[in-house]
Amino acid sequence: MMASQKGTFAGVLLCLVVSMTVALQVSIPQRTYEFARGDNITIPCSFKPKNSINKLVVISWLAEADKPGEPEVSVLTSYSTGDLDISDRYEGRASLEQDLAKGVANLKLSSIGLQDNRLFECRVAIPKDDEGQLADTTSLVVLVAPSVPVCKIDGKAEYFQDISLTCQSEEGSPLPTYKWQGYDVRNMPRAPAPRTTDKDGVLSLFNLTMESSGYYVCTSTNKIRSAKCNLTLSVMPPSMALGSTAGIIGGVVVGVLVLLIILIYCCCCRKKKDKAEDYAMGVPEGEEFHDDKPVVNGEVRQTRSKEGDDEDHPPKIVDHRDQYKERSEKDYDDRRSDYDDRRSDYGDRPPKIVDRRDQYKERSEKDYDDRRSDYDDRRSDYDDRRSDYGDRRERHDDRRDQDDRYSDRRDRYDRDRVYDERSDGGRYSDRYDEPYDDRDRPPSVPANKPAKPLLL
Repeated sequence: MMASQKGTFAGVLLCLVVSMTVALQVSIPQRTYEFARGDNITIPCSFKPKNSINKLVVISWLAEADKPGEPEVSVLTSYSTGDLDISDRYEGRASLEQDLAKGVANLKLSSIGLQDNRLFECRVAIPKDDEGQLADTTSLVVLVAPSVPVCKIDGKAEYFQDISLTCQSEEGSPLPTYKWQGYDVRNMPRAPAPRTTDKDGVLSLFNLTMESSGYYVCTSTNKIRSAKCNLTLSVMPPSMALGSTAGIIGGVVVGVLVLLIILIYCCCCRKKKDKAEDYAMGVPEGEEFHDDKPVVNGEVRQTRSKEGDDEDHPPKIVDHRDQYKERSEKDYDDRRSDYDDRRSDYGDRPPKIVDRRDQYKERSEKDYDDRRSDYDDRRSDYDDRRSDYGDRRERHDDRRDQDDRYSDRRDRYDRDRVYDERSDGGRYSDRYDEPYDDRDRPPSVPANKPAKPLLL
């Protein structure tokens, strides 16, 4: 039983070996072939038919479709009758090297490029020999050095923003790999931030800060060579919106215009105030102030009331000295107060000039010197007016001294009047009607007074 089973298994194996040796076999030696772009290449393909002599043999080379799901692209088809059919896509670039007796069907391509970077299939068809391996495939890799990559920044390089640095080579076969390296402002390499990612040529930076600024280099590499690109990243404060910027500029312009209007108005008011100070702080040249009726030799201006027409109501003497004194003191106080106010205003002026100088520091030194010179001239004019005011004050003090002398004469006059009333026996009113010069004379001798004896 066991011997019969072993014999049966050996017979099956023998049949399989015999069938494989007599079936069609198509093979390509390597799974991948690599060539540089622009080379003329040959992809080998061999086949072993079941019968050594065949009336019809069809050899076909096919290429992988451009897109998945599309049919394969025909490169060429050769018949044992000697016909060769080459597709338009490979016309002038593809040819077949064949030997039917030896089973050779090699594909030859000239000036290969990236469009040839795909799978190729060798297929052999023989009537009544359709068992075995009828086709075989290989991959053609066209080697192309990576082109200089293009580096870009996607996003706004502002504080607390997220951006991406991209790096991409337009050419490169096999596909290049990308690597980013950052350098600080001192051109020293630095390790990436913890959240930074670098994948497929995209460097992602999160939550930008001032330290994120620097120099970044991207390297594109494949098995042939490498290429680099670089960029400089400058992280800036958040930019303002266009509307906000326009509003701020408009506000600044309006503020400057208002400031100019205020300065012009102040200059006009200052000129008017200077003219008023010329009259208030001192007497203009060639002018003097006089009373309507000046006091001569300290005399007292008196007026007679209407009640002094009869003897029972003696005339009243109206003394204008007190009124004049009140008026002069009041006028002096008013001028003194006005002077103090103007002096305080004048004392505030220098800080304003200093403030204007601080606000407009961009003005040239020449303009500032001109304003300083003008200020010195005005200060000199003020000192002159102040000196004139001191002279006027001295004249006023002299008048007050005259008033004091006038008061002394009044006292003496009052004492003389009392004496006259006593000596004249109440006839003061009669004497008052007399001229002032006559009242100063000694009283006349009464009529009933006995005459002095004559001395013999």
